[in-house]
Amino acid sequence: MKVLINQSGCVGHARCNNVAPTLYPLGDNGYIASSGFSVPIGEEGLAKRGARACPERVIEVRETSDEPR
Repeated sequence: MKVLINQSGCVGHARCNNVAPTLYPLGDNGYIASSGFSVPIGEEGLAKRGARACPERVIEVRETSDEPR
């Protein structure tokens, strides 16, 4: 699973960070500090909840083709 983040669309609500701070770190300015990452095994639920928490919908979660379904 991969997470893609449109950093330029982030307005700093920090809801993703509130749900999953280790997956969605904030920079010094309070905006998301990552443009994307591979989700560690076992943290898929957190990644999805963090993405759903974003009111601006700038976080996209994608299943990767090499993962079992």
